[in-house]
Amino acid sequence: MKATELETKRFDKALDEILDLFNNLERDDPIIHFGDDVIENIERAKKKYGDDMVDEKINTVVREMLSWLDLDDIDGEEEGNNEEEDDT
Repeated sequence: MKATELETKRFDKALDEILDLFNNLERDDPIIHFGDDVIENIERAKKKYGDDMVDEKINTVVREMLSWLDLDDIDGEEEGNNEEEDDT
């Protein structure tokens, strides 16, 4: 690829900016931390039944499980850990 000295400098500067943006990305933690065995079974199920069907089934199960919990007093954007409640 031929480039002038000016084009090379512009490309280097743009590449540096892209790398800087990449290095400063916020870590994306998963909402649910599945065990290795569960991940393996999900991958196997997706190979057999397809991504869409497995995603739909998992969402259905999780939606049902969450419906058993009283979440009305929690704001959707509220952060925190309610597991720190005192049992005494």
